Amino acid sequence: MTDHNSITVEKWGMFEQRFQGPSKGNPFVDVKFDVQFTFDGEDFVKVSGFYDGNGEYVVRFMPEKLGVWRYQTISNAEELNNICGLFTCVENSQDNHGPVKVYKQYHFAYADGKIYYPFGTTCYAWIHQSQNLQELTLKTLSESCYNKLRMCVFPKYYHNNSTEPELYPFEGTAPNHWDYSKFNPAFFKHLEQQIVELQKLGIEADLILFHPYDEGHWGFDRMDNETDERYLRYIVARLSAYRNIWWSMANEYDYMREKTKENWDRNIEIVAESDPYHHLLSIHQGDILYDHWNPHISHASIQLGTKDDIVSTGFGVYKTHRDVYHKPVIYDEVGYEGNLPQRWGSLTAQELVDKFWKATVSGAYMTHGETFTHPEDIIWWAKGGELKGQSTSRIEFLKNIVQESGVDGLEPLDRWWVLNGAGHKGKYYLFYFGTETPVKWEFKLPAFKTTEPLEYGTKFRVDIIDTWNMTIQTVPDIYEVTDQNRYFYSCNHHPVVELPGRKYMAIRVTRL
Repeated sequence: MTDHNSITVEKWGMFEQRFQGPSKGNPFVDVKFDVQFTFDGEDFVKVSGFYDGNGEYVVRFMPEKLGVWRYQTISNAEELNNICGLFTCVENSQDNHGPVKVYKQYHFAYADGKIYYPFGTTCYAWIHQSQNLQELTLKTLSESCYNKLRMCVFPKYYHNNSTEPELYPFEGTAPNHWDYSKFNPAFFKHLEQQIVELQKLGIEADLILFHPYDEGHWGFDRMDNETDERYLRYIVARLSAYRNIWWSMANEYDYMREKTKENWDRNIEIVAESDPYHHLLSIHQGDILYDHWNPHISHASIQLGTKDDIVSTGFGVYKTHRDVYHKPVIYDEVGYEGNLPQRWGSLTAQELVDKFWKATVSGAYMTHGETFTHPEDIIWWAKGGELKGQSTSRIEFLKNIVQESGVDGLEPLDRWWVLNGAGHKGKYYLFYFGTETPVKWEFKLPAFKTTEPLEYGTKFRVDIIDTWNMTIQTVPDIYEVTDQNRYFYSCNHHPVVELPGRKYMAIRVTRL
């Protein structure tokens, strides 16, 4: 056994080992290469290795337990078989909280228990742009509030985006003469580099594995089942050890007409079974909602372009999918702030921020996007670059309010009659009024099905929040519970909170 005891890797960091092996023929297909990692002589994890070109084979592993890990290679190539070694997993660094997992059924937390509130944005094809533009995108992200980025593996051929990238995932000749049995390691090394850059910024890479924005130009949207499986197993082998990876099986899966529901179920199963760390996994629809009850799917990633005045001024819409799927819900596409002629690319900042607040007080989450025209078609939603809109600062304002709430996930307060409120009953309440313009709010805290009833005399502070102007005004009065019926607690001393009669107002009620 080779002694690598001097090698240390932090918890949820990455152990990487490279080996020399066969380079003749087609190693991507011909050579099988796995590695078994064993902890304390009992617990073991089997990880797939991958071919990285030039006769080099790689295994990556994300340790989740402190102590000595031993490994042994398993391969059909003699020079790669039965190679042994070890390393020591040490405490994680301060900024390393581990991968994000589902928490308390409807929410998210890092592996170390720190609550994670997803406030994401969208740059579908940013890794396929010039290096200067990619660097500008990373700079913009570093100065923003966003902690999740929706991004594609394959390049995009769509409205305002027909850039031919420098690198492609397969060997061959652009635009559509590919050897699908041979991957291009240079492409994946670049993808990995940008995932690492996002990790440094504390941003989760919500990686879209397939999309329909090709229409045969490159052909990546219509690969056969065998190629799909080989691609999925390869990318999971390469990327799953990065702690900031999420798998998004497809964007608008139902627009890829060549693939059936059975194909998608199989692809989801392949990723779920190949990923030893069980990263978050979902799939996104255009028109037809997917079967998010699938046990391999961790959360519902949903497109919702519904006008908010259709159902209960919008609040009811955002609760529905939680109630249906019993999983966390992220509305990853609700339209974008911008001025494109398409309906989905012409929301005002007020409309997008309003949607964010409505999703938040419904116990769900939402993703930002921006689509302002540009003479060179450098549009954030597709290519990255710089943010121009007015929604980002307001989304950051909301993010700060949520993170400062002190509760581990905002839950709907009353599913029947108080659709505009979420929080933690007895401790924290957040109500949002949207486009309504109330001049007063009756101090009423939902009491229905409260597991820990409030005692009379329990005191609360009330803050009036202007979500657009980003101001918070603390009401000088202290609100004390003096009465209760079946549905509400009230305050007879101060029964009403005066409001300014403007749109986009909210109220925060915090227990003292």
